[in-house]
Amino acid sequence: MKLISSNILQQIITIRPANSYKGTFGRLLAIGGNINYGGAIIMTSSAAVHAGAGLVTCACHPANLTALHTIVPEAMFLDYQDQTGLSNSIQQADVIVIGPGLGNDQLAAKLLLTVLQRITKQQQLIIDGSALTILSQHREWYKLLPPQTILTPHQMEWQRLSDIKISEQNNIEQNLKMQQTLGATVVLKKNGTVIYHYDQTVTKLAIGGPYMATGGMGDTLAGIIAAFLAQFKQAATNQVIDAAVYCHSAIAKQLAENNYVVLPSAIINALPQFMRQVITDA
Repeated sequence: MKLISSNILQQIITIRPANSYKGTFGRLLAIGGNINYGGAIIMTSSAAVHAGAGLVTCACHPANLTALHTIVPEAMFLDYQDQTGLSNSIQQADVIVIGPGLGNDQLAAKLLLTVLQRITKQQQLIIDGSALTILSQHREWYKLLPPQTILTPHQMEWQRLSDIKISEQNNIEQNLKMQQTLGATVVLKKNGTVIYHYDQTVTKLAIGGPYMATGGMGDTLAGIIAAFLAQFKQAATNQVIDAAVYCHSAIAKQLAENNYVVLPSAIINALPQFMRQVITDA
């Protein structure tokens, strides 16, 4: 197991080429946000925009439209009940995030299955939040996960997916075995997040703290990972994921110097300046 250091940021976050446009930095589709949990997918979409994704579409319940356009006007809206529109957006996306605020009802399960059936090998898929619980309830769908899938469970979600009890999740070999069964990268979120990569390498985060124990933190991380994957295509996927996870916690650590609790929205707002500073310090 290798500790992720700050050096990963300089390896991944690079100066943008002068001859570039929105499409250069990726098309991202974020699916989630039912009528009760719109904030989750809005934070994911906002994190993706602030972390540099070129074009972000948020597919959610229409009740969230006003809030979405108020908080992150840079994002495009799609009613996730629009099957034709959703199919087109899935086809056009470089990276798809599904799960934040999605809920666990029949529509949510249908949306996850639609993504699993239509995603191609050229696209990256991040499954987060409610979609992880749905996946654990439909284990026959595990075989539909493409190799470029990234699962971002917290410890209870990992227990549901793997049947590995929280008290036993420090067993690297046991986690790796289940990760290989799933055939996906697993970002196991906890105090000292551990990333089980598709190629069986294991990396660990040594920063972060209790100041990050706030609702929406995982939704924000999912957006950052998605944005990094969408725009930093020149680097190895393993390194891009490690950099995104490190960036998320490094900003939180910086903010915690003057704040008792670090809000996900504060991390989002700090992203552009933090990423610029990485380039300046390189």
